[in-house]
Amino acid sequence: MFSMSSDAIRPRGRPAHTPGTTTLAYTPDGKRIITAGSNSAIRIYTVDQDGEPKTVDEGLLDGYVGIGATNDSFIVGTEDGQVWQFNTLSGKIGTQLVRCALPVRDVAVSRDGQWLAVASDELTVKLVKIENQIETKYLRDQLTGAKHVTFDPKGRFVAVSAIDGFLSVRGTGAGKKLDGVIRKLEPDAEATSRAVWHPDGTAFAVAEATRDIAVYSISNWKKEKSFTGGHTGDITALSWAPNGTLLASAGADGQIVLWETRTQSILHRFDFGNVINLAWHPTNNSLSFTTSDGELFIYDKFVPKDHEAQLQKSLQAAPIYPGPLNDISNNVQQTLADRSRDAIKRAARRGSPDELDDILGDDEEMEDNFVEDDDGAGYVEDLNEYGKRPNGHLDDLDGSDGKRIFSGAVQPKSHPPIQPGSTPWAGSRRYLCLNLTGAVWTVDQETHHTVTVEFYDRELHRDFHFTDPYQYDKACLNENGTLFSNSPSDGPATIFYRPHETWTTRADWRTQLPEGEGVRALALSASYIVAVTTKDYVRVYTLFGTPYRVYRQKSQAVTCAAWRDYIMTIGNGPVGSDGRHTSLRYTIENVKRDEICQNEDVVALPSETRLQSVFFSDHGDPCIYDTTGVLLVLQHWRTPGQARWVPLLDTKQLARLAGGRKEETYWPVAVAEDKFHCIILKGGDKNPYFPRPLLSEFDFQVPISSHAVRDSNESEEAASERNASVKFEEAFVRGNVLLSLFRDLLESTNATASQRTEMARKEVEIDKTLLQMLAIECREGEERGMKALELVTMLNDRNGKMLEAAAKVAQRYERGVLEDKIREIAERRVMGMDDDDELA
Repeated sequence: MFSMSSDAIRPRGRPAHTPGTTTLAYTPDGKRIITAGSNSAIRIYTVDQDGEPKTVDEGLLDGYVGIGATNDSFIVGTEDGQVWQFNTLSGKIGTQLVRCALPVRDVAVSRDGQWLAVASDELTVKLVKIENQIETKYLRDQLTGAKHVTFDPKGRFVAVSAIDGFLSVRGTGAGKKLDGVIRKLEPDAEATSRAVWHPDGTAFAVAEATRDIAVYSISNWKKEKSFTGGHTGDITALSWAPNGTLLASAGADGQIVLWETRTQSILHRFDFGNVINLAWHPTNNSLSFTTSDGELFIYDKFVPKDHEAQLQKSLQAAPIYPGPLNDISNNVQQTLADRSRDAIKRAARRGSPDELDDILGDDEEMEDNFVEDDDGAGYVEDLNEYGKRPNGHLDDLDGSDGKRIFSGAVQPKSHPPIQPGSTPWAGSRRYLCLNLTGAVWTVDQETHHTVTVEFYDRELHRDFHFTDPYQYDKACLNENGTLFSNSPSDGPATIFYRPHETWTTRADWRTQLPEGEGVRALALSASYIVAVTTKDYVRVYTLFGTPYRVYRQKSQAVTCAAWRDYIMTIGNGPVGSDGRHTSLRYTIENVKRDEICQNEDVVALPSETRLQSVFFSDHGDPCIYDTTGVLLVLQHWRTPGQARWVPLLDTKQLARLAGGRKEETYWPVAVAEDKFHCIILKGGDKNPYFPRPLLSEFDFQVPISSHAVRDSNESEEAASERNASVKFEEAFVRGNVLLSLFRDLLESTNATASQRTEMARKEVEIDKTLLQMLAIECREGEERGMKALELVTMLNDRNGKMLEAAAKVAQRYERGVLEDKIREIAERRVMGMDDDDELA
């Protein structure tokens, strides 16, 4: 029907890469074209030069599938999950911006060059700040991996094309998940499902299953126009001309089609086979494209002369409005910027806030007059961030004297059940258990689930995977076995235990709870299995399925934990001090000895704070982690009535967060080897993501003082001395807590020689800390002698060596009176007297 223009010379293909996926990008200034493909080489072509391109071949990377470029650098993604930045001029490899556990499928760079979007086979799209990779966010609303990702021209929206056929558009003030817009495609399919943004940012084009091209408006998320009849094969690439007047499309039918945007009519067809990527030159009449044969074509004078004037026009509006592109309303021409802003306003009014606001920020056009006062009524000042009138004009719920009398009881909020180590669904996946032994996760396959159990120590245990028709929703994992339970709506709940190793042929077992009773939480120790249920029963089983104990909990069950012969149950108690939330009560018992250690004692949580996880440490001490980021341990819990919750770490006071340098939270995993093991969550993430993230660990740091800030009148030496003092004070308090926990353990068990040696070592460490604190007090002067002597009395000294060392510290700093008093204390201890007893 149409043929190639007679005034253009058909370009020759330039062999750039081996056959396979071949991608390309122009630098924004149009001076260079960068191509990458299935081999390990990258080509940098200089526009208007016929010489050989610069070849970049580091030999480390292979299988390039996505590329984005700025004038100074370009970024490529690979099939092995790596994303690297290169220097455009030198071609030298630079920074690895991100690493994915699964293959990368596409990358996109925002027009301002500040942000990178990475689509991969993972269930999240990563948004990375190019100059500061610590600032990484995650878009998680797709249920499958993503094939394409694109930024709109102003960087306010990100469009994600998932392989399941859903298109998600996320952005400032608006977000939408669209079904039926794009096709389901395999990640490596040559057909495209990419959302290609019109240059004015108010609409995007997508290829439909009918092989037509649809244009969707962001103001109403509806299809406004269609480009029809262009292709008889799958569409493989789309690209708008820089000013939006023309559209180029390529198909598996061996055709490149040039369309006029205003009328959606075909201007010309060009015969080129296997084209899989298209890119217009930013300013010239030139179109470049790559093929699955690994070739690059640079087609100068692509638009014929009789239509070349279209490229000379200024930026035109997307074809989503009735009438001609230059709309006239009330004899006043509406500028393209106005139309773009109006479309975004309409999208924002229909959408919902999105985490992309925090990533990309708001444009000034969005800040100013975001909601216009069209009728001058003055209501705009009272609108909230969603464009709605807040309820500030209403009376307070409690009323005021003479206005409203409150009647009826307030229903207190109870704490929801918690399964330690589990996460909510993220798409079709969730973790059932994640701890230091390994991870258990499940995948929803609609008719059934599939469960994977993975270990950190694969020399000790082998990973396994099984089909799960029971749809287990809770799990526990330790060195002995894996425990599961479900809570089906159409039958009895099931508990299933699978030991890792036995000397019999089969030792796994399954039992059902009574009809109508579900599992709220599970726990697994080296000796017992515990389930707290919806009937508030505590059910205890042996590891081989023998029911051992059943009793009703005194409070509504919330969660449980277990270690050796001990179990800890937590439930909702009476209303707390704030009058709005129930307090939590815990009970600890030794199942084997049938002894209650603590009975319905209070879990120490401040008002408005929730329990995030509960677990026993590797030494067997109960620990909790709350929503304020504080880790607490239960001290003296083996003695009835003596237990108290002691903070071991306040994660909000970590030095890495000082000055607001990082935005991150911590997902608790375990307390082991006197460290807090956790998963670092960046930005606003609340739960661990897939694939399994790495574990991090932090030393305990009892919250004694906030980060020390040097006073303006304070010398550097004085500030350093003060910081050292605070550090030693924290170490002293922490050491005493850990010593107390260890001493309680030894007193309740048959202590070994090595354990007694370890306790002596802990005492010596505390004494060393006290000596360092003593040295600081001695340097401060004689007026600090009273505190210095107090520190000496705190020494755990068993044989007099530490007291002798303290006397030498006083002697070194010429504190004679203090030295004499220290030696007096040493004499009293030798004689078996208390430190404050009078010598004869």
